[in-house]
Amino acid sequence: MPEDFPYEQITDGCFAESIGEHGLSRSAFEGALGATAAAIEKLRQRHDDGSLPLLRLPETHDDLPAIEARAAWHRERADDVVVLGTGGSSLGGQSLYALADAGFGPSGHAARLHFLDNVDPHTFDHMFRSLDLSRTDFIVISKSGGTAETMTQFLICLEAVVDEVGREMAADHFTVITEPGDNPLRTIAAEWGLLTLDHDPGIGGRYSALSLVGLLPAAIAGLDLGDVREGAHQVLYSTLHAARPEASDPAIGAAINVGLWQERGVAATVLMPYSDRLAWFAMWFRQLWAESLGKDGKGTLPVRAVGTVDQHSQLQLYLAGPADKLFTVIQTRTAGTGRIVSPELASDRRLAYLAGRKMGDLFDAEQRATTETLIRNGRPTRIIKVDRVDERTMGGLMMHYFLETIIAAHLLGVDPFDQPAVEEGKVLTREYLGQMEAHAR
Repeated sequence: MPEDFPYEQITDGCFAESIGEHGLSRSAFEGALGATAAAIEKLRQRHDDGSLPLLRLPETHDDLPAIEARAAWHRERADDVVVLGTGGSSLGGQSLYALADAGFGPSGHAARLHFLDNVDPHTFDHMFRSLDLSRTDFIVISKSGGTAETMTQFLICLEAVVDEVGREMAADHFTVITEPGDNPLRTIAAEWGLLTLDHDPGIGGRYSALSLVGLLPAAIAGLDLGDVREGAHQVLYSTLHAARPEASDPAIGAAINVGLWQERGVAATVLMPYSDRLAWFAMWFRQLWAESLGKDGKGTLPVRAVGTVDQHSQLQLYLAGPADKLFTVIQTRTAGTGRIVSPELASDRRLAYLAGRKMGDLFDAEQRATTETLIRNGRPTRIIKVDRVDERTMGGLMMHYFLETIIAAHLLGVDPFDQPAVEEGKVLTREYLGQMEAHAR
């Protein structure tokens, strides 16, 4: 891979020759990897004919000025911007926003973003008490325009804003993102004069992070949208132009995941980034993998872990529990960074190993030690190394997992773009609400 590629993938720790009986055999891997060739060819075809719009986003730039302009509108008006949506309508934006806000608010003059993806009444009551609604804007995201949770969030917030600023001014506080056509969200937005942006109907929610769904919140936070897409383009290009599957990191990742499931019964895939800025990315991955692959009794369970936190809560199970997990540890370059532990303050001889060290030194030692311990204990472990956690890296990682997921679906024989099992719960929810209404009469 080129030196400026967004990441480096190291897979030696996944194979039986390195870790023993729980690793993937080379023969099983080569069989699975060979089968990815058809998936890569299909991706090439769908990129060329435009039938999968996701694959055209990385090379698209003409939509960015409009996204930036709307972001500037919100930055100039609002102290806080609340993003209403759930699942893919929220997680991509949260993953990108984490690059700008470590939990203490973004730097500079960017508005603070809040992602409300649940319908817990306590959370909304707390929001209304805590934020100045006259200085708060809302981004409402629902591809279908009828998602029950998002519509409930939206209607409650719309009423609260009207109460605060009046009907004539309320429209300025909202941006709506939904697909074209007749749907409840678009109808209400038109009635109230709310600016409405088109969600591409060809891009599903969990695949929308690189579209305006993820990029509008990122732009409000002051992130470089071009860099996000450039990172994605580098990864996509490397796969679409791979002479053979061995040259595609996403194909290798898919073959390892599916091969371990088929040969060793590895039923869970643990994504463990060490950087706090990638914690939401791991949550984003969890939805992408689960909703895309969990069909027809197939698929592996995605688990989100965060180092160093989960060294103290999950590692015992990972090392000494069932050998049924694949681990992907995302390591970041931190040695020599951060503040120094004062030798004077760490004068206790039991802390001698910390005295004079920088915080990044401990961070680096921990991520390497955990990875090596997993491998030594025969746990299949992939390493993804990133030099910088920035927009280009995030775009690259997102595209990697889009492709790895789609290719894994091909190997499993499932459709990565539907989610039929989710519909039953939606139907029952409407039935229960109807029963509540009947009982209230």
